[in-house]
Amino acid sequence: MLFFGFSSGLPFLLVAGTLAYWLKENHVRIQDITMIASAGMTYALKFLWAPLLDHWRVPGFARLGQRRGWLLFAQVGIVSGLLAMAAITPAHLPAFVSMTLLVAIFGATQDIAVDAYRIEIAPIDVQGALVATYALGYRIGLMVAGALALILADHLSWRWVYCVMALAMMIPVVANLVAREPEIQRTLPHGWSDAMHESVVEPFLDFFRRYGWQLAAVTLLFILLFKMPEQATVGGVMSPFYRDMGFSLTAIGAITKVYGVAIGIVGVFIGGAAVARFGVWRSLLVAIVFCGGSNLLYLCLITHPGDLSVLTAVISAENFTLGFLGPPTVAFLSSLVSRRHTATQYSLLSSLVNLPGKILGFFAGGIVAATGYGSYFVITVLAVFPAALLCLWLWPRFRRLEATRPV
Repeated sequence: MLFFGFSSGLPFLLVAGTLAYWLKENHVRIQDITMIASAGMTYALKFLWAPLLDHWRVPGFARLGQRRGWLLFAQVGIVSGLLAMAAITPAHLPAFVSMTLLVAIFGATQDIAVDAYRIEIAPIDVQGALVATYALGYRIGLMVAGALALILADHLSWRWVYCVMALAMMIPVVANLVAREPEIQRTLPHGWSDAMHESVVEPFLDFFRRYGWQLAAVTLLFILLFKMPEQATVGGVMSPFYRDMGFSLTAIGAITKVYGVAIGIVGVFIGGAAVARFGVWRSLLVAIVFCGGSNLLYLCLITHPGDLSVLTAVISAENFTLGFLGPPTVAFLSSLVSRRHTATQYSLLSSLVNLPGKILGFFAGGIVAATGYGSYFVITVLAVFPAALLCLWLWPRFRRLEATRPV
């Protein structure tokens, strides 16, 4: 999972943030840069083709198994796409953009395969540890595709930087080749109509059938609410906020991007340990309350603008609780999916859990302009109360449901 996390983190920045520097050096207009770099939005749409990974096998890769076959197919696509980007360069922009989009699609496909593999390879009680290890690899991948790529670009041309990134992808390719396939029995559909029903309709019906309409509906409402505070501060509102509070770019980069990432990794591993020690529901409830409530700490920056010690304290709490929330969230979502529709159901649930917060973040600029930063941070925390109540309502019901399931 460490290598698979690295494999997922690497291509994401190469089609988004890091790519923008290459385009800028080639004098591409800022309007075009933002449009091209939005290829990373493909990751938010991955649930649209996730059913393919549950019910079809890729010719030529099938002998590795359902999960590892798709994973290798996606990894080969990423490597090929990065090499194609290096060969074409932004000098031939339309073809270059096509290759960028291709890498993004293969990267999102790889994420689907990795999530499904993780869920199927081990039981729920060890998912926290797997998620923590995956998260560490993912952050290493981001550092390689971000900081290391920028350093290399000072000494090499961008096309050679992307060749180096493609070479780095060979590490998780080797890990995939030596990994073992999950032992899951699958049945392939007989015809097109059966395939459509099995891959598109059945995953949704299965979810409501297993949990009942009332429990399933309340669960979906809970999923929509509990990560809203976190996602509402992930978007573009934070950069102008830090600048308006009088912090330099150096301070913002050092404290939020380097120190904050390190604290987040600590939070991830402690969150994984909490899931193993105290279970999913208890860890999830604590994480929801503390992670959501940490948004209120940004009010301290409003009253102490430019104070680096306050910024460090706020980032410490925010990143630690954010990291802590990760393993219980993934373990919870993983427990909801059926092994028969792993990729489809997990992709959909993971998209739903982030959607409302991203929508709120999209309108953050208008809210801040109308009411101020303080009011916006208070608004982001409001979802904590209904989310915590729903968690308390769902906890005993899922515990009874798990107790009645056959071992």
